[in-house]
Amino acid sequence: MCGRFALTSNASTLSTQLGTDIHITLPPRFNIAPAQKVLVIRVRPHQQRREPAFLKWGLIPSWADDPSIGARLTNARAETAATKPSFRTSLRRQRCLIPADGFYEWANINGKKQPYYIRLESKEPFALGGLWDTWERKGEKIETCTILTCSANTLMQPLHPRMPVVIQPHRFDTWLEPTQIDAAAVSQDLHPFPKERTALYPVSDYVNNVQHDDSRCQEQINHVKTTQSYPANQLFLFDR
Repeated sequence: MCGRFALTSNASTLSTQLGTDIHITLPPRFNIAPAQKVLVIRVRPHQQRREPAFLKWGLIPSWADDPSIGARLTNARAETAATKPSFRTSLRRQRCLIPADGFYEWANINGKKQPYYIRLESKEPFALGGLWDTWERKGEKIETCTILTCSANTLMQPLHPRMPVVIQPHRFDTWLEPTQIDAAAVSQDLHPFPKERTALYPVSDYVNNVQHDDSRCQEQINHVKTTQSYPANQLFLFDR
């Protein structure tokens, strides 16, 4: 899963990293949560240029009767997104990049949920694989997105069995191209990020409060033993 993430790089750095002109004021965000607006990079159908946009995190399929469904669709399981009604159209034609500098995961350790911060070893920003959609009813229009997840790499597995999909820079064009609807071409991006380039460390439960959005969310604490088991209700969430 991916329930919180951070985006602290400035627009200039992101423009270089993502190959996109980002002329948007970007205050550093240390604790981005579901239902908030997040920066995405996308290419709209029938257009050729990449564009930045702010979409609500929690995908509302265009066919949904009740927009509250978005609260349950903050993540999309990569293995089944091509067949799930909520995600299959977006996976074919409305993929996006969601810039991040890191994300958080909670491990169940000794009966307590311990947060960890996960980032690249290089500390560079990266792009999560996302899907987007537009919901319209009675003059109301909401654009939303979700983050794809895959099996965790071996570094993360002691913490959690899932991690967000990370799209490699040389694959940005293929991932964003709306006319690229070949499942095989897209599926090669839906794999765990290499453990050799991944860094993680425990942080305090300060990050648990969504109102906290400053650098204290990322401050490392003393080492925590990571032996854990997954509760039954947690495993159910992984299988959505």
